Amino acid sequence: MRHHADHAQYVPQIESLMRRADPNDSWHVRANWMLDLADWLRHEPKVSLLARDEWRRLKHQRLRFLLDWLDAHRDVRQGVQNTLRKTLREATGHELFSSTGMPRESAFFSELSERLVKLVLPRPLGQHDLSTLFTMMFPDVSDAEWLLELDDRTMMRLWKLCGDDGIAHGYRQQIDEAMLYLVQMVVAVGISPAFRQRLEPRMQLLATPFMSLRRELEHYLISNTRDQGALRSVRMLLAVCQAQTDRIYAHLDEHGTSLGLVYHLERMRAQINRIGRLLDLRNAPGSEEGAGQIQAVLVDLIVAHHHRSSVRDLIRRSFSLLARKMVERTAYHGEYYIARDRKEYKAIAKAAMVGGLVVGFTGLARAAINRAGLAEFFEGFFHSINFAFGFLLIALLGGLFAARQPAVLAPALAEKMGALDTIDGLRALLDRVAALLRAQAAGIFGNLLVVVPVVAALGFGLVQVWDRPLMDPPEAARTLQSLSIVGVTPLFAILTGVLLWLSSLIAGVADNWFALRRLKEAIANHRRVVHAMGAGRAERFAGWLERNVAGVAGGVSLALLLGMTPAIAHFFGVPFDVRHVALSAATLTATVGSMGWEVLLTPAFWLAFAGIVAIGVLNVSVAFAGALMLALRARDVPRRIRHIVYRSILRRATLAPLAFFWPMAAPPRQAPAVENEEEPVAGAHEPHRLSSDRTEDNV
Repeated sequence: MRHHADHAQYVPQIESLMRRADPNDSWHVRANWMLDLADWLRHEPKVSLLARDEWRRLKHQRLRFLLDWLDAHRDVRQGVQNTLRKTLREATGHELFSSTGMPRESAFFSELSERLVKLVLPRPLGQHDLSTLFTMMFPDVSDAEWLLELDDRTMMRLWKLCGDDGIAHGYRQQIDEAMLYLVQMVVAVGISPAFRQRLEPRMQLLATPFMSLRRELEHYLISNTRDQGALRSVRMLLAVCQAQTDRIYAHLDEHGTSLGLVYHLERMRAQINRIGRLLDLRNAPGSEEGAGQIQAVLVDLIVAHHHRSSVRDLIRRSFSLLARKMVERTAYHGEYYIARDRKEYKAIAKAAMVGGLVVGFTGLARAAINRAGLAEFFEGFFHSINFAFGFLLIALLGGLFAARQPAVLAPALAEKMGALDTIDGLRALLDRVAALLRAQAAGIFGNLLVVVPVVAALGFGLVQVWDRPLMDPPEAARTLQSLSIVGVTPLFAILTGVLLWLSSLIAGVADNWFALRRLKEAIANHRRVVHAMGAGRAERFAGWLERNVAGVAGGVSLALLLGMTPAIAHFFGVPFDVRHVALSAATLTATVGSMGWEVLLTPAFWLAFAGIVAIGVLNVSVAFAGALMLALRARDVPRRIRHIVYRSILRRATLAPLAFFWPMAAPPRQAPAVENEEEPVAGAHEPHRLSSDRTEDNV
């Protein structure tokens, strides 16, 4: 054959490798020989001009050349065949079919730690362990592609080289054992109280589809004949069990999400799919069609193993549903501000002015704590108490603190992500983005309009009463220098924006935890609470907690983050200070009051003023970016659409920046002229799909 001449350089390698095969060697020697054989078949140079498709074709030719060479050298083929068959006959394959690619641990964090350990400490090749041998022979997920593209004739030639009827019978028994093990795992989770209480209508334990699946599978495996009726019953129950997991997902969407439940659901769905794959393999005919089933199962094992080994995939799958739950529940409570028009803009600014009044006193208390000379830990602790008291007081007065708005941006963004593949849907999202950022601007402006005069008045009063400024002149000079835009202020502002976003995550987790534990129902019907408050008041109190648990948790967590993060950073020798726009404006005002009004004419003041502007922009930008990414993750938006969203937001911010600070009057849209009203234009009422890079221009 012509391709034999092209691969003549492989003859010495093949002869050396094939003559090493010895069926009398130990298990580990034979296993290592199989690994060397797989490496030779899969080998690709680190630098090559060939495409991936060409390399897969080259590997196929390499494998066929190897089989042809063995057919031409019968003496060597006999030793290779005996070595392969003895290895497969001694190996235990039930773990390969039941555990490869399946989560092994019983909880999310145990599985996460196990995957992290595997990244550093690979799993050893155990005695007669076919699962580890298989995963070591195919160490890359791309191996599934070239294995899937092997033709049926080559697969049959491989099977004749490696197996016989005795090996096939033994592995059929191991497949049965793997299916029994998997169905036991499915039943153990499916009948657990955590799952049964989330399924409606309630049914008896023996009547659940999970118990029925085990009985029907055992009946099918015990019968010696190919009972097609029992096979159809097993497949139907597999579909019913899969539908039950969908219903549990729907319950989690409504009543809160748990990482442990999500992990168990993902594992159960993978086990049900694996049982279906093994049923197909068990019933495959002994022909080229059967080789195709074997090929499909092997490819599924390779892909599942590499997905299971990925720490990133585990975290992404487990947190995706939690992100959606956080977004949906916060949106359900309506805890966000949107400045769609001037009326809403003024309402937000008035609420922010109330918050600015409290922030002024909070800033003075912060300056007093800084001057007390406490240890780092106690200084951060008292700062946290000061912030927490101020944030809770703002909430009780109905005010608004600009830092609290990023905690509720994601729900408002996710609400407009239903049709991002259309121009109208993208335009609606951009309008919502502009309205949310206008609300941010209104909150900042409202805070600053009151913070600055309040701090100035309190500083003037302190000088009149105690004849001393808020800060000593050297301390005021250092503070003014630290707020300068030329320095670390922008970096600290970015890190503060991250803290603001983290507080929003904590608020969402707290709200989800409240719903998951069904605390509203528990508090409203608690005997002691009802006896002390009465049934009506207990129910109203439980409702108030459900509506405000996210706000309280977000405020307290933000206070702890703003107060303790600098102390912890300083403990490790990392310089960090909080740079929030309202608190920094209060600090700058106190500095000006301490140094005198003549400081307004110095470059240092204007650099600090520019730093305040940069702090406000960076606080909002970073927190908004985190909220946007959370909303996109919660809605599973494809990467292509995400890039379009990012470019469209940047383009609108460049072309119409004022729309993000002040509500602009939208020009009335004129209906397009139609020459003939009796003949509608085709596709006139269909949404325009995003199909080109000119989408941003249309938006």
